Parts: sequence; structure tokens; C-alpha cells
Amino acid sequence: MEVGHRPDEATRRPHTLAPTVVLGVTDDMRIAREEIFGPILPIFPYRDIDDAINYVNARPRPLALYYFGNDDPDQRKVLDRTTSGNVTIMHVAQDDLPFGGVGASGMGKYHGIEGFRTLSHPKGILVQGRWNATRLLYAPFGKRAEALLDFFLR
Repeated sequence: MEVGHRPDEATRRPHTLAPTVVLGVTDDMRIAREEIFGPILPIFPYRDIDDAINYVNARPRPLALYYFGNDDPDQRKVLDRTTSGNVTIMHVAQDDLPFGGVGASGMGKYHGIEGFRTLSHPKGILVQGRWNATRLLYAPFGKRAEALLDFFLR
């Protein structure tokens, strides 16, 4: 069995996982049920694009969805009829494109301004000035509040 690029050097790279394509995957296999963090690509066959879309939609939302094809009606169907994280191959390498999943694969957006907003926790602070006209509207109401209401309700 050959292992990735320069297979004769594979034994000297014990902590390297070569890109792997897995054929014959079925729904009962762990690789079909768990998120994959590594260069592993399970292949699921389908008859037409509607089968592929139905398969994706019948399962938890994916972290990412990879469409290998042309910019055509099938691509538009996939984009319009599925929900996932990004739909691109190199989304993690685009620092101004938000990166994150939906549903069980995690919520969030990282990178660029979206990442700043996701990982920031802004706290709004309002300090009332010495002259605060809204105090006129606090109970108990006095003559000034009545005069102000009379003015606006004319």
C-alpha cells in the first residue's frame, strides 16, 4: 500500500496522516456519523444531485459542505436547498471569510470582523449627564411634566 506523497519515506513520518479516500462507506460506520478532523474523505455514492441533497438534509448540519462541480444549476440547488457551514474548499485559509458551523457542528464565525464580533463581548455603558430631561417623566409627576405633556399633546 502506498502512503501519500513519497511513500518510501512514510516510516520516517510517524505523526503524519496521508490524505485518504475511503470507499464503500455505509451509514453505520463511525466515519459516517462523526465529524472528521483530518485529511480523510469518505465517498458516498448517489444517483443524482437530489439524492445527494436529501442525504445531507436527513442528517445533522455539516460544519462545511464541499461541492465539486461547475457553476451550474446543480451548484445552485446545493446552495439553495442545504444548510451548512461554509461551502468552499479553502474557507479556513481565507482570513476575511467567516469560518464556523451551524447546529451540532458548532455555532460561530471566526476570522475577519465576524471573528472579532464572535469572540468579543461588548458592554454598553450609559452615564447620565447632570442635566437629564428624562427625570421630568419619572413619577411623581410635577408641574413641569404636566406642562411638557400639554405642549406635546396639543
